[in-house]
Amino acid sequence: MANIQSAKKRARQNVKIRLHNAMLRSRLRTTLRHVLKAIESGDREAAQASYKLAIPEIDKMVTKGILNKNRGARYKSRLNAKVRAI
Repeated sequence: MANIQSAKKRARQNVKIRLHNAMLRSRLRTTLRHVLKAIESGDREAAQASYKLAIPEIDKMVTKGILNKNRGARYKSRLNAKVRAI
């Protein structure tokens, strides 16, 4: 446990930040799941609509540092390929 006051404060902040980042990651996974579910159902319009909602969500996570830049690009590329394959 931290003894210095600034270290204690940093530990408190890290807890809040970790919970916030977990919420953002969860929202991203949910968005990706919606796209994949639409793709599995074979509904092209629903898949495209959910894909268009997922792209800004992925970009937001990349800019916030929740997701690595290349990983975000890989998600977008793979999702796009799956949507086009319908």
